Amino acid sequence: MTDMVLCPENREQTIEGLEQPKEAGNTMDKRRVTTTINEKRCTGCGACIRVCPSGTISMEGERCEITGTESLSCGHCMAVCPESAVTVKAIAPDSLDFNTFALDTTWLAHGAFSTPDLARLMASRRSCRNYKDTEVPEDLLQDLVKLGTLAPSGTNSQAWTFTILPTREKVLSLGRAITGFFKRLNRMAEKSWLRTLLALVGKTDLKHYHEDYYDTIQEAIREFEASNTDSLFHGATAVIVVGATPDASCPREDALLATGNMLLAAHAMGLGTCLIGFAQKAMEKDRSIPRTFGIPDNEEIHAVLALGYPNEKYQRATGRKPTITRFT
Repeated sequence: MTDMVLCPENREQTIEGLEQPKEAGNTMDKRRVTTTINEKRCTGCGACIRVCPSGTISMEGERCEITGTESLSCGHCMAVCPESAVTVKAIAPDSLDFNTFALDTTWLAHGAFSTPDLARLMASRRSCRNYKDTEVPEDLLQDLVKLGTLAPSGTNSQAWTFTILPTREKVLSLGRAITGFFKRLNRMAEKSWLRTLLALVGKTDLKHYHEDYYDTIQEAIREFEASNTDSLFHGATAVIVVGATPDASCPREDALLATGNMLLAAHAMGLGTCLIGFAQKAMEKDRSIPRTFGIPDNEEIHAVLALGYPNEKYQRATGRKPTITRFT
């Protein structure tokens, strides 16, 4: 199968060092103030007040104090304080501790990173469809998820979820479930009377699917069942399913921003990646598939990322198609 898309505070530890919401809470729970200020260290410079988006901190006398009733737990105050006087307890203390490398946590100022180097990384990342048999160590997969969570999220919800399938057998198990979904869909699409009837009432998705994808998918199913040819995940040895819980402000956007981080980080780590739109659509439409892999029904699936060690090498960046850009 191709990787095109078909159509249009209760918490639990899910990955070491990375907390994820267990279930949706109310807004006040999510915005509970966990910020503290060490009054012996605070010099009253007011830097934390200027960057706080929630009005959580105020100047009281000569010191900054916690006076607000809500907080985004974004950590701006903690990051800006020159005396390290501020702590945000909602931030996991090991969230910047990585298994496979040591992070320099000194803030990188605006303009301090090489734009050509960043552009080269972005231009060099390509969707990978040829992988080696070597499986990716779990430490590396955990680090990749942590790097994903450094992406921005709406109102700092961070309500994304990451389900890691770390072995080739797990990937094939998901592939079999996805194949079953498309076998059923193809059987529906074969019925011309059903396509016509649905089109008459304005539901043209099945008609367009039959025109655009039916033949390709039918062949992919045949090859998968006959010779175990993996045209869906292309031989990838791991998959990360990116979702979001209902309490996210912008669930799809948050999940895709985190996925974008992981795409670039994976390339820097020596991994190849490919977004599998067919798998995402199947998991979105058939909730029994994510349920099989321990994903609860209240989580929406927004991206399925195949990855592994690439068995391909390129010589140059090639750019993109022309784009529509406006100044108004």
